[in-house]
Amino acid sequence: MDAAIVGLQGSGKTSLLKALAAGHLPSGGGGNEALLAVVKVPDSRLDQLATLVQARKTTYLELRLFDFPALSVGKKGPPPQLLGQLSTADVVIHVVRAYGDDVDAARDVAALDLELALADLGVVDRRIERLTAELRSIPAGQRGVRETEMNLLRRLKEALEGEKPVRSLGLTADETGMLSGFNLLTGKPLLVVLNVAESDARRAAEIEDEARASFGGTSTDVVALAAGAEADVAELPEEEAEEFRKEMGLPDEPAAERLLQAIIKLLGLITFYTAGPQDTHAWSIPAGTQAVKAAGRIHSDIERGFIRAEVLDWKELLDAGTHAEAKKRGVMRVEGKTYEVRDGDVINVLFNV
Repeated sequence: MDAAIVGLQGSGKTSLLKALAAGHLPSGGGGNEALLAVVKVPDSRLDQLATLVQARKTTYLELRLFDFPALSVGKKGPPPQLLGQLSTADVVIHVVRAYGDDVDAARDVAALDLELALADLGVVDRRIERLTAELRSIPAGQRGVRETEMNLLRRLKEALEGEKPVRSLGLTADETGMLSGFNLLTGKPLLVVLNVAESDARRAAEIEDEARASFGGTSTDVVALAAGAEADVAELPEEEAEEFRKEMGLPDEPAAERLLQAIIKLLGLITFYTAGPQDTHAWSIPAGTQAVKAAGRIHSDIERGFIRAEVLDWKELLDAGTHAEAKKRGVMRVEGKTYEVRDGDVINVLFNV
């Protein structure tokens, strides 16, 4: 999973990356190159399960974060090279400064959205031009798929010219699949991160609720945090960090877990777990995935030899204390291949190869 961190000059992008990467940044980046950090997604559910079973190893979800150089808006716009790199990301994190003088978060979000929409419009226009030429050489009765694509592209063009992002159009799965090769920037899930003052950090939930009225929508969410303060705390040992959070008036929950889990949800993913003493492991899958395919995330042999899955909710396992006790209480279910895995399920797959 790849997430692109973007923003205007002075937005606090790099401070956010430091907070998410726990103060350990790799070398590289600069110029027109994005800085990369691979981070483990904090997960309190996983931590509790690992403690319960006394796991020797705990395996978290991982996310690749790309911190892009500050993007420009206006006549020049972002360099094509950066836009090309940005197109490969799975989700866009737009960091916006929301404190100090001359601050207008809505203006800054709209300005960068417009630049990305213009880049998408160029892609759509070029495809319409090529498709128009192709359609001239195809008999009217044989244009089915290409005419469907042309109608969709015209719809996108109208939306982008009206400064509406592709993600807001409510495209069907088939339409999204038809556009998959284009990597449209405004079609990607968007997380708006409001970089607030330390004094406002305690009001994060309230600020987020207010901002969703302006920025929220399809495949869009908002997180508010004090990036600089969170970056400072991330460099401290756990015990010192807790004390420092209290002194600075920061929320008890570290911003990293809240933000990274928000990204997982924006990507349409859920998390299930395997909990054993050797390795307690978090796995990500698209919502609606059936048990047999979820088993394939663990290992292809497990999918191939799938017999059945023993399933229970993570809270039920914590309450029972052991898998054996959960069976006694009747809270552990036996599910077949077509069971749709739920977020928070703890699964033990029985298989034979």
